[in-house]
Amino acid sequence: MSNRSIRRLPDSELEVMQALWDCSIPAQRGEIAEKLRQEAQKEPAQTTLLTLLGRLQQKGFVAIEKQGRASVYMPLVSREDYRKAQSRSFVDRLFGGSMQAFANALADGGLTREELDELRRLLEEQKR
Repeated sequence: MSNRSIRRLPDSELEVMQALWDCSIPAQRGEIAEKLRQEAQKEPAQTTLLTLLGRLQQKGFVAIEKQGRASVYMPLVSREDYRKAQSRSFVDRLFGGSMQAFANALADGGLTREELDELRRLLEEQKR
């Protein structure tokens, strides 16, 4: 799956992916539920979590393997690849692909001079 073809996930599915990315891989359902509980201060119902993991499998984000009576879960899309794809998609959707419009919105959006300088520094580092 190329970065451009990674589609945006609904918030509930993205939360599950973020929890999975934070687990040791392969992850068991209980590990994922614990990560979700730590983040949201509540654990999702087992059936809800299994439904979301099934949807993520159908979308090509997660592989599910049976190990005995239990299943284990592995991300098929990395956090970095998802972020890259969604960053580009965000600029395309909100700013018509214009990096200048995006930069203007950041500058006009209340970022401090220090934050803008840090962003500039980070972008320069990426060029190297």
